[in-house]
Amino acid sequence: MKTLATFEEWPFRVPNFEKVLAQLKKFIEGFKEAESPEEALKAFRKVANFSDKINDDLTHISVLYTLDTTNEKYQKANALLDEQNPYLASMMVSFSEALVHSPYRAYLEEKLGSLLFTMHEYSLKSFDEKIIEEAQEENRLVTEYGTTIASLRVNFRGEQYNLPQMGKFLTDNDRIIRKEAMEAYYMTLEASREKLEDLYDQLVHVRDRMAKKLGYKNYVELGYLRMSRFDYNPEMVAKYRESIREVVTPIASKIAKNQAKMLGLKKLGTEDLNVHFLSGNPVPLGDTQYKVQMAQEMYDALSPETSFFFRFMVDHHLLFLDAKPGKQSGGYMTYFPVHKCPIIFSNFNGTSGDVDVLTHEFGHSFQAYMARGIKIAEYRMPTMESCEIDSMSMEFFAEPYMSLFFEQPDKYRYTHLADSISFLPYGVTVDEFQEWVYENPNASKEERMEKWHQLEEKYTPYKVKAYNDCPYLMKGGRWLTQSHIFASPFYYIDYTLAQVVAFEFFNLDRKNHEKAWKKYLKLCKLGGQYPFQTLLKKIGLKSPFEDGVLKKTMTPLVKVLKSYHPENL
Repeated sequence: MKTLATFEEWPFRVPNFEKVLAQLKKFIEGFKEAESPEEALKAFRKVANFSDKINDDLTHISVLYTLDTTNEKYQKANALLDEQNPYLASMMVSFSEALVHSPYRAYLEEKLGSLLFTMHEYSLKSFDEKIIEEAQEENRLVTEYGTTIASLRVNFRGEQYNLPQMGKFLTDNDRIIRKEAMEAYYMTLEASREKLEDLYDQLVHVRDRMAKKLGYKNYVELGYLRMSRFDYNPEMVAKYRESIREVVTPIASKIAKNQAKMLGLKKLGTEDLNVHFLSGNPVPLGDTQYKVQMAQEMYDALSPETSFFFRFMVDHHLLFLDAKPGKQSGGYMTYFPVHKCPIIFSNFNGTSGDVDVLTHEFGHSFQAYMARGIKIAEYRMPTMESCEIDSMSMEFFAEPYMSLFFEQPDKYRYTHLADSISFLPYGVTVDEFQEWVYENPNASKEERMEKWHQLEEKYTPYKVKAYNDCPYLMKGGRWLTQSHIFASPFYYIDYTLAQVVAFEFFNLDRKNHEKAWKKYLKLCKLGGQYPFQTLLKKIGLKSPFEDGVLKKTMTPLVKVLKSYHPENL
């Protein structure tokens, strides 16, 4: 891996898009004019290499902006990206057209793989220059949403906090503090609700126009294409959502009942939903530096590959962990193809979520590192549901080392597993909500709120019962802070599918660690060279879409939860 000494030393470059588009066009014309299969392959690689260089610079701008949304230089550069990226996408459409219709396609498929051509065919189906204006508007609105959320300040006990920083108060041992924090948090969101709803309304209509301009009935069809759903469809997802309701919702309901019992309550209030123990949630030891040191010990012990890579990330300042004013909320990993390395972005707030980041986002990063040698950019990283297997599975591979981070590691293990199970009904709530929204783009803001509330009653009724003391949530406002609904439509069922596969890894790891880790390494190295379900077959795991897989996977998890004896923690 080659990179400059530290991230701070990377040059800040804003591309001259006129020159970039001209050069890209020249390379594409060279591909079209190729007079032999070998020449076409060489021209393909020129386009790919140039795209890597441009994407490296564009990713750098995007990361710097999310690190400080108040920086005028980054604001200006990011606004330029929002404006120009659709033109780049349009140019790449012309390349996709040339590639899939190449007279040398048979030769190129032999050398590059047939999936690459499927990917480009999906690109052709999901973008056209006639939707450039809508794509620009979509980018602008998504950026405005991120900036709006990042700028929100909660007035709490004489101080101001951004949303991520409120996490430690929302999970405080003291129920009075939690309740005050909850009220302050949702009061802030209520004050911004109209603006957030308006941004989403605009996004829905922009995406609906995109879909109809491209000849689709609605955005659901286009959304699946944009998410590269190569081997499953909305009908399969609907059946899967129902299996979550049938199999997992009852388990999650029992977890909630046990949660109330452990807190000494007859019923949970909104302020209790994120707290499992009367003595408080597991709180990680030490500050950020300490957590990073412990993560290094963990990855040193886990494998030679994880040991080297985590040290590389630390040495080159590729971890951006602490919550700061002006920093966007959330967490992510992104990859730099020229530097051949990722960065990890998060907002530490002193809760166990900090440790989750060091495992989850590291899992994403580790996959990128393991697949860095794949020359074809489209194959380096898998589609989103497969990407999330890498991250969520790493969370479970890390569990044996939790004594490095917590005084009572079983407290964390119980909370992590309980929350992971309970996440599944929430995840399908998000997915069905989005499907309904885009099937009914002209629904009113009030109807959207009501639909969300109905879906919560369907999949997470145990949470709705706790909302009586929070009008904001009772009205159906929870979804307004779920950034994926705004920025990445339909990117949420992916988390649930990956979670089920991660549970498969967890079950196998408890029986045979060497076998589980070998499969995981193979998964990471394969990158995105196969679609989701084929990828699972390649490593010998079952697809969540298969009948009976969900129930078979969940059954041992309940036994593991009971083994932690949470009432004694």
